[in-house]
Amino acid sequence: MSDDRRTEIRPADTADAAAIAQIHVDSRAATMPYLPPQTRGQDEVTAWVANIVLKTCRVWVAVRDGEVLGYASLEGDMLEDLYLRPDVRRQGIGTRLLDVVREHSPEGLSLYVFQQNTDARAFYERHGFTVVDTNDGSRNMENLPDMTMRWTPDRAH
Repeated sequence: MSDDRRTEIRPADTADAAAIAQIHVDSRAATMPYLPPQTRGQDEVTAWVANIVLKTCRVWVAVRDGEVLGYASLEGDMLEDLYLRPDVRRQGIGTRLLDVVREHSPEGLSLYVFQQNTDARAFYERHGFTVVDTNDGSRNMENLPDMTMRWTPDRAH
């Protein structure tokens, strides 16, 4: 367990795009081996982060000693992404990012999670999210069964 007090959560900017893209790719590969192989190169993922994610979402990064360790993106009340570098999982960084996102979603927060992603589902359940629906995968590009989870402040306190 590292000294989490050295980890800063701050708004992301375009200079963070390459680091965010690397975390996105590495985390998905490490934690979701059931996903189809990545067909996009690092430059394409970085362009997606810079031109789509950072322009359509509010994005925060967790930074320690100048290194981006994870990120979260919020579009409206939908948590679009919460990913950490695989080597910094289970240190409280995901919780810190989620706390910032929840501060910016006072009416509540929804997210999609793959049904197979039992670690993420357990993480969100520990933080007060409940399953509100399930889907056969027709609504995601991976075509894998997923579920919608929702957190509302009333249930969390």
